[in-house]
Amino acid sequence: MTVTAAFFYLFATITIASGFMVIASRNPVQSVLFLILAFVNAAGLFLLMGAEFLAMILVIVYVGAVAVLFLFVVMMLDVDFAALRQGFLQYLPIGGLIGLILLLELILVVGTYTIDPGLVRSPAVPIPSADVMTNTEAIGQVLYTRYFYFFQAAGLILLVAMIGAIVLTLRERVGVRRQDISKQNARTQETAVEVRKVPFRQGI
Repeated sequence: MTVTAAFFYLFATITIASGFMVIASRNPVQSVLFLILAFVNAAGLFLLMGAEFLAMILVIVYVGAVAVLFLFVVMMLDVDFAALRQGFLQYLPIGGLIGLILLLELILVVGTYTIDPGLVRSPAVPIPSADVMTNTEAIGQVLYTRYFYFFQAAGLILLVAMIGAIVLTLRERVGVRRQDISKQNARTQETAVEVRKVPFRQGI
């Protein structure tokens, strides 16, 4: 066994094990930490494939931003997870049915997956060698030429999801004083300052 194969099996084993622990761990903080471990090992697999740009993006974006944000949200919000688990048995049949359907779909996809030898021998867009073009430049040319509309559509979907999350979480609270920029800009000295004459030895 070569060194590359040994590292491949090492990274793949840790990725699968940490991915299982993400859903099996009872502590949400530990689940996020296992998720970070899975991302790091997946980045190692990308490095073995020669896709160093994807590996760095995975570490910087997902580990450095998304997973850390999840960790901060879980640690800073005082969520009562015991109360959230009270309705677990109620939705267990529906969740089990959906999980069974997904499992059958994965088995069908993996079992009936075939590779056309003609596509392997003569790809539609040949991959240039590393001496001619770097991986980053090749990914950029593919994203912004052949898959430009799909790339923009994915960005639009993420934008709509972000706006939807903001709208769903933005709720009016009773008794909370909010800032009104127009009223602040319209204030004058007469409305902002009130002068009162206080009698001697008496309060207001």
